Amino acid sequence: MLLQGKRIVVTGGSRGLGRAFCLEFARQGASVAFSFHRNEVEADATLAALRGLGARALAFKAPVLDTAATEAMLREVEASWGAIDVLVNNAGISQNLPLALLEEADWDHVMDTNVKGTYLTSRAALRSMIRRKAGLILNIGSLAGERMIEAPIHYCASKAAVRGLTQALAKEVARHNIRVLCLAPGLLEDGLGRNLPEHRLEAYLHHCSLGRVGTFDEVARFAAFLVSDQNSYMSGETILMDGGV
Repeated sequence: MLLQGKRIVVTGGSRGLGRAFCLEFARQGASVAFSFHRNEVEADATLAALRGLGARALAFKAPVLDTAATEAMLREVEASWGAIDVLVNNAGISQNLPLALLEEADWDHVMDTNVKGTYLTSRAALRSMIRRKAGLILNIGSLAGERMIEAPIHYCASKAAVRGLTQALAKEVARHNIRVLCLAPGLLEDGLGRNLPEHRLEAYLHHCSLGRVGTFDEVARFAAFLVSDQNSYMSGETILMDGGV
């Protein structure tokens, strides 16, 4: 079990890729806490699934842009479990809008959630990690922030910013024995991939060496390795997982 004894917090963990992270981490022996924005039904289902695996699990209604709720969540996790070993900044959004239809409010909403949310949650978690001189942060990026592909510009810009944040933060906190990584998946079975027009999905699959989209479970299994002690000599890197685009 790669993550035996690890205490992990996942933002946006109630469904989709976030839920896959939570369940795989639990299978690998971790205690898992996750945040969600508004869907309590999905959150309850994820929490029940985690406890069904025999894992210690906690769920918090804590949007990543709600600083008070985020900090309260992390304090409660630390009080309950003693510390946080790993933070996974997974919460993120996108909109399939061309530039001509992109309002300033749309730009701000995506940039704030994907970038500012990562900053706020990382800042809150790092306070205790720095005191303990231990910890790992995994940011979830995207192929859209790494390659010139047809995707919403505010989403691409936000994920490129997450890559830059990862590099700068990794350099800053290395002296505290804290590592920061970014995992950038390509199109997956749900989320942005499901909302693409058919012709754009076909174009993506044409350029993808494996000829298919990825699955949540595939990404989650790799993430479990990335945040484990077996991956001990990597920091500041963005790892693409896109099927060979």
